[in-house]
Amino acid sequence: MKIQVWSDIMCPFCYIAKKNFEQALADSSFKDEVQVEWKSFQLDPSLKENSGNISISEYMINRKGFSKTQLDQFLNQLKDMGKNAGVTFNYDTVIAADTFPAHKLLHLAKEDGKADAMEEALFEAHFVNGKNIADVEFLVSLAGQLGLDKEKARKVLSEDEYDYEVKQDIMEAQNLGITGVPYYIHDGKYAVSGAQPVELFAKALAQTYQERIVQLSQESDDNMCGIDGCSI
Repeated sequence: MKIQVWSDIMCPFCYIAKKNFEQALADSSFKDEVQVEWKSFQLDPSLKENSGNISISEYMINRKGFSKTQLDQFLNQLKDMGKNAGVTFNYDTVIAADTFPAHKLLHLAKEDGKADAMEEALFEAHFVNGKNIADVEFLVSLAGQLGLDKEKARKVLSEDEYDYEVKQDIMEAQNLGITGVPYYIHDGKYAVSGAQPVELFAKALAQTYQERIVQLSQESDDNMCGIDGCSI
């Protein structure tokens, strides 16, 4: 059974969903029969920021129109959701960054069967450790930590290699009508969107596996990030 996951590193709900999905999968009796494919998506393709000087709070207020009060409420709710999923969001240190280079690195990791480990490492770097995920030197170092060839990673990040693959993922999402992430497609037929709880992911996995799935998740703007921002 194949699960395709469209996700962006700057999407907090994608991180929560990953944790919940992984818990549901780990608890299943067929976990070894499931293949997960991570697909690229950019919430803000116009963001070319790589300086590491703009906080995510500045970005959300200045680019996404949050008021300070709205942002504080959003982050408080997000921290509670993260805690339930085992994620500690350190938003005081999160840096706004272009995620395109990180997606290129993800495609490189996919070649070595390490896409899942790279996705996790990028989320942790961005949301927990306050790293600049658009910085080439940091990304090269991260590649090395996961056992990837650092020089190959540097070449990929410095040239246009894997640009096509990232853009193809994004185009595929557009063709499927995907406007927000996280977005999980089970066996090319059934979709679960948003940071759903472990129980719903478990039910979706079981029913897909048994080929008796009914639509479990209606399209909604809740617990997702879209081009206009995030909502809980």
